[in-house]
Amino acid sequence: MAPDLHDLIGSFLTYVTHVRGYSTATATTYATALHQMENQCAWYEEEGRWILDIMPWRLAIHSLSKRSIHAKLTAVRSFVRYLNDHTGISVQALGIETIKTPQTLPKPLEEHAIAEVMGAATPEERLLIGMLYGLGLRISELASLRLDQINGEWIQIHGKGNKVRQLPLLPYLQALIVQYRQTHAPRKYLFEKDKNPLTAAQLRYRLSKLFRAHGFKATPHQLRHSFATHLLAHGARIADVSELLGHASMATTQVYTKLGSVKKMEEYMGAHPLAGQIRSGE
Repeated sequence: MAPDLHDLIGSFLTYVTHVRGYSTATATTYATALHQMENQCAWYEEEGRWILDIMPWRLAIHSLSKRSIHAKLTAVRSFVRYLNDHTGISVQALGIETIKTPQTLPKPLEEHAIAEVMGAATPEERLLIGMLYGLGLRISELASLRLDQINGEWIQIHGKGNKVRQLPLLPYLQALIVQYRQTHAPRKYLFEKDKNPLTAAQLRYRLSKLFRAHGFKATPHQLRHSFATHLLAHGARIADVSELLGHASMATTQVYTKLGSVKKMEEYMGAHPLAGQIRSGE
């Protein structure tokens, strides 16, 4: 009897959520891609091996951006790897070849912009900014942060894939947390409303609104980028920054060094006495 593709997808989504610890957003993205693929693929057995031919689906999504297609193919490749590694089903995927996507550099906020907004913020708002910018947290990590994960000078973060990392708390953040807890008396989570944790979407909205009031456009992920970029700009080792961010590979952190190089080049091109001269030599 042919293994039911729909059931296999359901098992995979349960696996990435409850075993691998993927975020709800990632699991939802995977589910959307896989169910779209399920409706337009060919699933059959050939010489004792199951074939997943996604070419019909690839043709149907060809007009999407390269980045969107890449994200969908990532979900399918993870699904096929799960089938081969965890179900005992031997699967060969057809049409799963990836496509190259342009790598965009993150756009960190300027240090003065962050300082300006924090200087005018309430203690609660300063804590929100400080936890993201001072620790490089993902917004999902901050939304799920419990009080029992904060222990004096250290904080324990549960990141992607159930990976746990210990981060040192700056004295400034320690003081903000103490003040915040005395004023708001949260019970279980650092950021709560009506005894329930604030969601990532609620925290993101508060942060964006706060920066927008000062004429800046900012997202939680930009503060994470700023955390890494500013540390490297001030001499931190890339290995240490990678560990603080919770990156699985140091190669992921390398993009911030590229950003620093771009920034240095822009400053050089604008500051050098010859920068205003016409390139022909005049």
